[in-house]
Amino acid sequence: MTPSLDLLAFGAHPDDIEIGLAGCVARHAAAGHRVGLCDLTAGELGSNGTPDQRRAEAAAAAHVLGAVSRENLEWPDGGITGAPDQLRSAVDCIRRLRPRTVAIPYWQDRHPDHGAASQVLFTACHRSALRRFETDHPAWRPEWVCYYFINDTAPPSFLVDVSAWYDRKRAALDCHRTQFAPADPAAVATRLVGTGFRQLIESRDAQFGALAGVAFAEGLVVREPLLRGGLLKDMP
Repeated sequence: MTPSLDLLAFGAHPDDIEIGLAGCVARHAAAGHRVGLCDLTAGELGSNGTPDQRRAEAAAAAHVLGAVSRENLEWPDGGITGAPDQLRSAVDCIRRLRPRTVAIPYWQDRHPDHGAASQVLFTACHRSALRRFETDHPAWRPEWVCYYFINDTAPPSFLVDVSAWYDRKRAALDCHRTQFAPADPAAVATRLVGTGFRQLIESRDAQFGALAGVAFAEGLVVREPLLRGGLLKDMP
């Protein structure tokens, strides 16, 4: 079988991918790569926004970023446990979409759903390759699993220059109005509301960029060593 997607990015909630990986998604889409997005929950426990609003915002953001698809596995918000039905649905999603690379949240994060999602999705990527783990689609082994940051950070394995696509990331975040700039007068003043959280995102990406000598970069972690052709900097 041949890959269907070049990149499949998962998020626990409808805005997670935009916070941590929107620049990379936009860059890959602009390069002609097929990028799919998948949210595990509709974020129904969030203080602001309804599930229907959040799904609509997620769809709008996917369009801004140039993703070819976005879906929601409809797991319970706050209930990411890795139960057999959840694991099977994640494996089936990976097998159905056949991505070359899977991007999932980093395993340490202040939000418990992000860490839980990381563990379940790591297992799902492994089980996806096992032909005796039965789902509705045949086994598929992604070439690579990469971890992106949402709230917390760690030393990245590598950085991706997203400077040219950063306005696209900002526009994608703007789509999630119920979370970052709710119009409802009854909205709750959460950590995400106002300019502070957006400044945290941009300052993190600017710091990663400064380390590499560019304006903005997103950091990724991989578990395995990165193989290079030699010690010369221009050798891939």
